Amino acid sequence: MVSSEYERRIAARFATFDQDGNGWIDREDFSAASKAVLNEFGTPARSDKGQALYGGAEAFWQGMAGIADRDGDQRITRDEFVNGAVKRLRDNPERFAEIARPFLHAALAVADADGDGSATVDETARVLKALGVPEHMATATAATLDTNADGKVDEVEVVTAFARYFTVPE
Repeated sequence: MVSSEYERRIAARFATFDQDGNGWIDREDFSAASKAVLNEFGTPARSDKGQALYGGAEAFWQGMAGIADRDGDQRITRDEFVNGAVKRLRDNPERFAEIARPFLHAALAVADADGDGSATVDETARVLKALGVPEHMATATAATLDTNADGKVDEVEVVTAFARYFTVPE
């Protein structure tokens, strides 16, 4: 049985994906997230980085839908999310992070102004804000992602943090 505390935590994670707040996660939420990140950095959708981000979002959506969309309606409800994706993945969060890796990689590439393969903490905060994270939380979270304190956030740091975020003990 899923505890109420567990459900509360999972509901918060569900809300991070439901970009339009309509009560389910669908392909459009992933597209909206991509568009928001591209707009934040002034990156054209038809550019290589833009196409990589949309491709990463589609791969992320397909992976999540494959795990959680139990009725095959191309929508993941809160119940499907709680009882499907996260419940199955809390013991193996790295699997979910691997599903997200193409999107996370592409989002970092969009934010990476100097092309060195990582984004600054400020650039990372901008990505988080574009994805709907409140400014004060985005800034603090971006700083936390910089685990080696070099002022940059790389793919390993962000994928590891993403996996940890979905490790939700009951």
